[in-house]
Amino acid sequence: MRPKLANPHVHPFAGFDIPHLLALHAESRPEHPFLIWEPFEGEPAIWSYRRFYEDVRRVAAGLQSRGVKPGARVLLHLDNCPEILISWFACAHLGAVALTTNARSVADELNYFAGHSHAVGAITQPKFAGLVASSCPDLGWIVVTSHDNGAAPAPGHMPARMDSFASLYGDADAAPLRAPDPMRPISIQYTSGTTARPKGVLWTHANALWGAKLCAQNEDLGSTDRHLTYLPLFHTNAQSYSVLAALWVGATVVLLPRFSASRFWEVSLRRATTWTSMVPFCLKALLGREVPAHHYRYWGNGVCEPASDAHFKVKTIGWWGMTETITHGTVGNPHLPDMPMTMGRPSPAYEIAVVDENGKSTEPGETGALRIRGIPGLSLFSEYLDNPRATEESFDEHGFFITGDRVKVLTSGYLQFADRDKDMLKVGGENVAASEIERVIMTVPGIHECAVVARKDPMLDEVPIAFLLVPDASEDMVRKLGEAVLSACTNSLASFKVPREVRVLDAFPRSTLEKIAKAELRRMLENRE
Repeated sequence: MRPKLANPHVHPFAGFDIPHLLALHAESRPEHPFLIWEPFEGEPAIWSYRRFYEDVRRVAAGLQSRGVKPGARVLLHLDNCPEILISWFACAHLGAVALTTNARSVADELNYFAGHSHAVGAITQPKFAGLVASSCPDLGWIVVTSHDNGAAPAPGHMPARMDSFASLYGDADAAPLRAPDPMRPISIQYTSGTTARPKGVLWTHANALWGAKLCAQNEDLGSTDRHLTYLPLFHTNAQSYSVLAALWVGATVVLLPRFSASRFWEVSLRRATTWTSMVPFCLKALLGREVPAHHYRYWGNGVCEPASDAHFKVKTIGWWGMTETITHGTVGNPHLPDMPMTMGRPSPAYEIAVVDENGKSTEPGETGALRIRGIPGLSLFSEYLDNPRATEESFDEHGFFITGDRVKVLTSGYLQFADRDKDMLKVGGENVAASEIERVIMTVPGIHECAVVARKDPMLDEVPIAFLLVPDASEDMVRKLGEAVLSACTNSLASFKVPREVRVLDAFPRSTLEKIAKAELRRMLENRE
């Protein structure tokens, strides 16, 4: 049963919202840098709080002149760049909703995102302009930045009918600050789930403020901190853990187009960055490099205090969270030693349950399903966009959100990640639903059934492997089906979702009720390694 927010007028952010938070800092510390852009090509740029707020208001005026009204959805399909942040905040300023889509999405995915959300227009980059135009034909308008992550665009990338991002800059006074409305929707992120199509996770302004405040608190951020941000801004980590957290305390965001092992320390030293989120792939890439004397106070990662902390001379705060939780549901402590390789303790901001298959609480040392309870629209996402059934089914009978992750409760009170719902893969930090890949595979003629499971990967954590049921298939048929499956997946799915290998079987291992025994398929992969 999904819990309700009993009185939406009484909560920590009543009479407040994201535009008013930005306006507050623009007035109180106008010259302090909010955004420092460090492109790999082109010149760096700095936005003070005053300049950033001015640009947000001007772009909001430009969106307003294009007919963007409160509640309208605007698709933002960009890699990291200043324009994605300016656009996100401009939508918030108008009361519109920013739809941030994975920049690795292919045409079929983009078509679904734009259509399902009823997006009225799009802001993108030259390298994506043709893709957005062809895959989202119902958009009313498309605006394109002048660069690709700071680099000059390749010739011919921008169709003539599109307008430049500069054309959005209007009169800031034409888009005055609205009355605060914390329960108004602010953003949508599509996330993989156990259904065949991704679900749109809808946040309110109160959600964004919750993430800003709690992330800043959990990270011990202050106004003098500089948060290096290289993870993609279309995801929760960069949006909430980095940008919104820095905004809450009036700190600075140092933005990179993407992670670069060769540029990481160079930019970190030049900009005296004090905080960053780290993921395993990036950590491994940095291990082979010399560690200079640096300014970092903390890093954030999925585990507390890994052994690499001694090498990097920094304390890592472990955490766990989801798009649906906006911030950290479990977290370490910046001021006390944490138990290494755990995901911290339950955050005081949530109720956490770890239950067995019968819904009973597990004992210390046992592994169970992780569930989390909060208030929708405030400490938990508002809903899955236009999908009340999926929203309702994502909560158990006690109002706990079903995360799909499994953890062990240690006698120390810390939590240790065990595994995830086996139909969910973690590919280089991206959540991928096996069912989403299976849906595409089954469009290929000649396949009776299919199953996608994860294979461990030293760099990406996991990669998808597809098994096909095709009885009595000849060697030539096996080859052609494998090629057809990879072609279909490449055309319909982002590259990280495409299976790394296709295997054809005469029969699938079965469990009770004749379900495919995916655990046996995983064991087949392990035994072959």
